Amino acid sequence: LQRIGLQLRATLENITRLRAEGEDFRWYLKLKCGNCGEVSEKWQYLRLMDSAPLKGGRGSATMVQKCKLCSRENSIDILSQTIKPYNAEDSEKFKTIVEFECRGLEPVDFQPQAGFAAEGAESGTPFNDINLLEKDWNDYDEKTKESVGIYEVTHRFVKC
Repeated sequence: LQRIGLQLRATLENITRLRAEGEDFRWYLKLKCGNCGEVSEKWQYLRLMDSAPLKGGRGSATMVQKCKLCSRENSIDILSQTIKPYNAEDSEKFKTIVEFECRGLEPVDFQPQAGFAAEGAESGTPFNDINLLEKDWNDYDEKTKESVGIYEVTHRFVKC
């Protein structure tokens, strides 16, 4: 059992509280089997709203899956209480925005997609449905008459 944190780094322009919004937010990951080392070809997503039972009545996890190669049953769980917003003061620094509890499955890559939300740093203007697939996003804040943006989005995984 190990905990792995996903750290985000981005340059924020006039924006704060960048966050994964809602129970249906999709964390797109590539997962590696800790037993045989097989990495998923496709992006797989985890959502807080999903739950699957663990074998032998040991509770549940966000995702339980059998490795295609070695047939080992592995699981990964989103630790909901670890989901944190990325704020204006975090700009250009790595910050852990979520932690996963991993049993035999380890995330090796992350792809931010749709479903992020944020707000104007000064104005509090809400920006919803932010898609970070291109690693850059920008818009305009009517209240402050300023452009807002999220740029150079990168990530890394850390052991917690």
